[in-house]
Amino acid sequence: MAGSENLLAARGITDGEDRLLSADPPLAELQERCGGSIPGTLAIPELLDLVRQGRQMGLRLAREFSAFDGVDKVSGFVRINPLETDDGAVCELLVENWHRESRPVEDAREMAARQDAIDRASAEFTARLDASQRVLTIDTQGADLLQLAGAMRGEPGKCWHDYVHLEGIAHRQPLHWRLLDGSRCTVEGSERGWTARLMPIGGSTQEPHGFELLLIADHPLMDEADNDAGAEDNGDGSLIGEALAPALRQPVSRIIANAETIRARLAGPLRPEYSDYAADISAAGQHLAGLLDDLADLEVVEAPDFTAAKDRIDLADAARRAGGILGVRARDKDINLVLPQGSMDIEAIGEFRRILQILLNLVGNAINYSPAGSRVEVTVGQIGAQRVTISVSDEGPGISEEQRARVFEKFERLGRDGDGGSGLGLYISQRLANAMGGELQVESEEGAGATFTLFLPRA
Repeated sequence: MAGSENLLAARGITDGEDRLLSADPPLAELQERCGGSIPGTLAIPELLDLVRQGRQMGLRLAREFSAFDGVDKVSGFVRINPLETDDGAVCELLVENWHRESRPVEDAREMAARQDAIDRASAEFTARLDASQRVLTIDTQGADLLQLAGAMRGEPGKCWHDYVHLEGIAHRQPLHWRLLDGSRCTVEGSERGWTARLMPIGGSTQEPHGFELLLIADHPLMDEADNDAGAEDNGDGSLIGEALAPALRQPVSRIIANAETIRARLAGPLRPEYSDYAADISAAGQHLAGLLDDLADLEVVEAPDFTAAKDRIDLADAARRAGGILGVRARDKDINLVLPQGSMDIEAIGEFRRILQILLNLVGNAINYSPAGSRVEVTVGQIGAQRVTISVSDEGPGISEEQRARVFEKFERLGRDGDGGSGLGLYISQRLANAMGGELQVESEEGAGATFTLFLPRA
């Protein structure tokens, strides 16, 4: 059956339990390629549904069908004929105009994007890097990665691979990011093996503005329950960040990764509706993962002893970094993301990763709620000698006066049900701004877009 072929007919017989008892060679081969045998339950979902309908209703059916046999696409016209027997359950299948053609090769970019999504869902450590691969922000889920996270926070500003041991790579500087993407590494404090993924952010693949770093474990951490128990014994009242989040993130990540594998049909042929179900599962898992992150952040910012670092921050540079991270999302929605250019000598006092977190939330919201073909602009400025500002303006639906009064409240979603948000982003951003001696304000009119402005002390 190599290449493309047409046959007059291929005949098969099924019994009352929808088992294929006999079949002509083309139908028998399709049955085997779909994982079935003869005799055995009809393994071709498209034909099985028709056989069941014909058997249960006792009616003759005639339909076009198509199926994927794991390599090629098979199509034809099938007739289901219930036969008069003692139990009345036997059916004849007659496939006419049998046709087999090679399945179109999937676009390499689509396959790479799906693999990136699976790796993001499976990663237990993520970090944002600058163009020189220096660590900017980190987020870890594995209990055996706490030592790595502590080293990065204790000695900031180093390249990510200075904190781990790369296997089989002796020469460390300079190395193009493509040579490090997919490299194997070991992490001090962890007995598991890790794969490092580097994904460029903004700019071009030759000169990206930054990177997303993922560390993906060879296998799940088996003693998670012991780690959870230890977190409960800390007595610090941290239920989400120390106990629930580590316990839930890993299984949620596995659910997302498996759902993406199913959706992309990487594990084998699948009917379109089941691929859609897998996409829904993946989306729900990503929403739950985002909610866990928001709840963990909420717990941090509401802690009585929460404080932020007091560093000198170039706001224009922070804006460009946020834009680099979210640039792909803006382009996907055909939104023109305008960022401050060059050095503007406007510096704030605050903690860089917290300012970046606020900007990612503000710019992300602006992109999400703006129409295609519109503009989102980030600007920086100063007010007198004491305060500086960074503003995010969009051309979205705007916010009514009533909504503006509660926009920074906890769990407030402004009536946007079903958008996947938790209603915590702006509340957390306001708390972070307050911790740095600043505040968030909004100016908007319904139907005329919105401008969110972060005020911070001037350096």
